[in-house]
Amino acid sequence: MLKHNFNNNELHISFHTIGLLGKPRRDTTLQMHKNLFQWLSEKGYQVLVEYEIGKMLSLPEKHLASIEQIGEQAQLAIVIGGDGNMLGRARILAKYNIALIGINRGNLGFLTDIDPKNAYAQLESCLKDGEFFVEERFLLEACIEREGKIIATGNAVNEAVIHPAKIAHMIDFHVYINGNFAFSQKSDGLIISTPTGSTAYSLSAGGPILTPKLNAISLVPMYPHTLSSRPLVIDGDSQISVRFAEYNSSQLEVGCDSQITLPFTPDDIVHIKKSNDKLCLLHLKNYNYYNVLCSKLGWLKHGA
Repeated sequence: MLKHNFNNNELHISFHTIGLLGKPRRDTTLQMHKNLFQWLSEKGYQVLVEYEIGKMLSLPEKHLASIEQIGEQAQLAIVIGGDGNMLGRARILAKYNIALIGINRGNLGFLTDIDPKNAYAQLESCLKDGEFFVEERFLLEACIEREGKIIATGNAVNEAVIHPAKIAHMIDFHVYINGNFAFSQKSDGLIISTPTGSTAYSLSAGGPILTPKLNAISLVPMYPHTLSSRPLVIDGDSQISVRFAEYNSSQLEVGCDSQITLPFTPDDIVHIKKSNDKLCLLHLKNYNYYNVLCSKLGWLKHGA
């Protein structure tokens, strides 16, 4: 059941239960979880803390929850950490129609909006004053078909990457889009990216930047064995199927956001399409995607 109709960008959403998530790598990050828990509790919110963090903070049992329980019970999830933390939680929470916002404790921070130095003031403007909007982003679903049956599935916020299990092994594959043959390729692999992931691994491989609201998927070859190979952008509702030549390496993989691995053999078929789940990102009202690009990619600012 939907908690909110995020499609209408409702600004009168009321947050009663808030989840705190993340995987602290430093004491300063763990301290921020503790401080934020106290701050939210003092403001009257019911706060659920990801179980491992809550145990580290010696919180009462009633405040400890799994990621799934936070998805079921909370209206907002605050992820403290970098984009990797956000990706891992987002894949799970997307099916619960819960809003996510990140406090950036990592490096790039394309998905984590809030500056830790101004975290409380920015959260106050969101929670008290409603100074936010919610942006939907789609995920990809990767499936492995073997002898007519789906044997494994995985979701990706950024990208699904088809590659050999062993490094520096070429693979030979054939790509079909909506059942129609599109192209054959010999390369080290194929990156299939969402607009969200277009500034991640895909960008490093020479893929295009896709603005978040585009209903599009990019296919980016990895070290193709021909100079004529180029990235391809297709409709976001397309169904992608990939088949493999028999002489390929005996073990291949699909990596989802570099965090989940689905192994398969050359006899299998990989299917990739838009997932039914949606990632609902809560942004501060003054959020500007192009400002994020300028900042993270080092582009010159207007008038410079």
